[in-house]
Amino acid sequence: MPDRPQIAIIFTGGTIASKLDREWGGVVPSMSGGEILVRIPEIQHMADVVVHEYGTYPGPHITPIHMLELSRIVQNYFDDPSIRGVIITHGTDTLEETAYFLDSTVASAKPVIVVGAMRNSSEPDWDGPRNLRDAVTAATSGNLHEMGVIVCLGGIMTAASETSKTNTEALSTFTSFDFGPVGRITNGIVFLHRRPQHRQVFHVENIPAFVPLLKLYSGMDATLVDICLAKGANGLVVEAFGVGNVTPPVFYALKKVVASGVPVVLVSRCPVGRVEHLYAYEGAGRHLHEAGVVFADYLNGQKARIKLICALGAGLSNPEIKQAFEWADAQQTS
Repeated sequence: MPDRPQIAIIFTGGTIASKLDREWGGVVPSMSGGEILVRIPEIQHMADVVVHEYGTYPGPHITPIHMLELSRIVQNYFDDPSIRGVIITHGTDTLEETAYFLDSTVASAKPVIVVGAMRNSSEPDWDGPRNLRDAVTAATSGNLHEMGVIVCLGGIMTAASETSKTNTEALSTFTSFDFGPVGRITNGIVFLHRRPQHRQVFHVENIPAFVPLLKLYSGMDATLVDICLAKGANGLVVEAFGVGNVTPPVFYALKKVVASGVPVVLVSRCPVGRVEHLYAYEGAGRHLHEAGVVFADYLNGQKARIKLICALGAGLSNPEIKQAFEWADAQQTS
């Protein structure tokens, strides 16, 4: 049917491509995109699908190098005016990181939908078909223009910049605690509630070698921070207590990192809220901010790391990195 919209689906593996393999002794991603689509024949009536077989990777095997490759593949598809949207299937363990990398690097108004599954194809309640059908519905609807990258599972659409995997088993595991979903898909109809809060696209040339993520814990000393600096970290992301506080030893260690020219980005280890430079005791947020630590607005640790990788890969200076992360304050003062 020539009037069907054309979309590209990039298959990368994950649970949506998994089945029970007795030789491995468990579930592994092994199905190709073609094998998945054969089991969802109704999709051929919804769109003209270009199948791109990227791989059968488990989610934990995906790295930022893969993400950059996927970003370039998506951008190449969008250079074709006949492609209306792109869907990426992905393992849920690192889905939010790949989705946010794409959101931060793909410069197009066309929709990008990242989709996965929480049940494998050997289970009777495999959610892969429903999620992929919903993704095709969303990509071809015409409603997601300039919405950035959208994550779609369990009928719920969340913005890549806001969503996180929040439950190890639930079908609707991807949730935005701070802002909620951007929309839903019900009975094949896309309902939009709002637009994402913020988006910035970086032109990433390469992936920095070492951008670690550290999480604060009670009594934490400077050891891990010092190791990161000694091992040549290109940047550092720290999940702090509460609204942005650390232990005194970590505070002095982070000051040393900032003084060396390595950017340090601070987020909260809490699942909801943003960091603030409010408290002023030793190790508190006010002194961290005054020392040059960058405060990330509404990002968790894994997403802040992806954004810092993108900013460094695009060659941003430290002041430009600070401006990219502290966007909410800039909006309030403008």
